[in-house]
Amino acid sequence: MKIYETKTAPNPRRVRMFLAEKGIDVDYVQVDIQKGENLSAEMRTKNPLGKIPILELDDGTCIAETDAICTYFEALQPEPPLMGTTPVEKATISMWQRQVELAFMMQIGMCFQHTTGYFKDRMTPVPEYGKEAGINASKYLNILERRLGVKEYIAGDAFSIADITALCAMDFARVVKIRMSEEHVNLARWYDAVSSRASAKA
Repeated sequence: MKIYETKTAPNPRRVRMFLAEKGIDVDYVQVDIQKGENLSAEMRTKNPLGKIPILELDDGTCIAETDAICTYFEALQPEPPLMGTTPVEKATISMWQRQVELAFMMQIGMCFQHTTGYFKDRMTPVPEYGKEAGINASKYLNILERRLGVKEYIAGDAFSIADITALCAMDFARVVKIRMSEEHVNLARWYDAVSSRASAKA
């Protein structure tokens, strides 16, 4: 199997970090998204949306979307569990994963795309929308701060895929100058712990 990805992009990093936590090695194929290689006819047969990462299995089956790829590997190798084991754990992790993805990761992505013009050759940037998305992402830091004041990790007492998504989003947020403030003491404690994991370097 192989994974098509871009080393510098945040979503592929989420998959690499997830697999590093699992101790799973796969072959990675680099795709230059700045040049639009992900939009080629060949890549669109693997994922019609032209987005990466994409997992291609040995039989040719292609699985796109970061969450779907991680779900596949969680089922393939349940240990260590990163998506929960009990019904309550699975639902709680899924809830936080979705919220972090929609209210934080995606908002940062929209801020990046619409304020930097990085993809202006294939989309119409709306700077005001990008600015608002950045404000939304910054506000979500306060939600994480409160949550991490009562729990060690975002979804509870154990490290999970929600922490991976949040870490990758926070590191990418620096590109659009979204950062923690001195008031985010719980978030800083969490960030230091999670970013020091070996998988964070994947």
